[in-house]
Amino acid sequence: MPDSRNELNWLLDDLTQRIPAIRHAIVLSSDGLAMGGSRGLTREDAEHLSAISAGSHSLAQGAGRHFGLGGVRQTIIELEGGFLFVTAAGQGARLAVLAAGDAELGMVTYEMALLVKRVGEHLSTQPRGSAPSPAWNGPGRDK
Repeated sequence: MPDSRNELNWLLDDLTQRIPAIRHAIVLSSDGLAMGGSRGLTREDAEHLSAISAGSHSLAQGAGRHFGLGGVRQTIIELEGGFLFVTAAGQGARLAVLAAGDAELGMVTYEMALLVKRVGEHLSTQPRGSAPSPAWNGPGRDK
């Protein structure tokens, strides 16, 4: 039986293949540790995207707390050539997606929500200090 990391990577690959506007998808811990991702990202790019995603989501959480607006459901950053989406995906985990500029935003967010529901049990993480770091099995993995 495949382990949960391989299953998670397969689901992320499936997302990028089914929705052409989604270029990359990764799962990360809330503190920015890349845990898995779709093919096509190098490990270095996955780690960079994880750090950016965790940081932007954390900033949004700070704004919600400071201004009494509650928790963050999703962070969307519009770039010149596309979008970065970050959403909570279980306790201490995030799902980040890079999409093309012509992506249908509603479809991307809908597909992300479906993916989070499908794999919620794979996406819960503990803070780094409380458990050993998982072996890397994400982007850059053997094909």
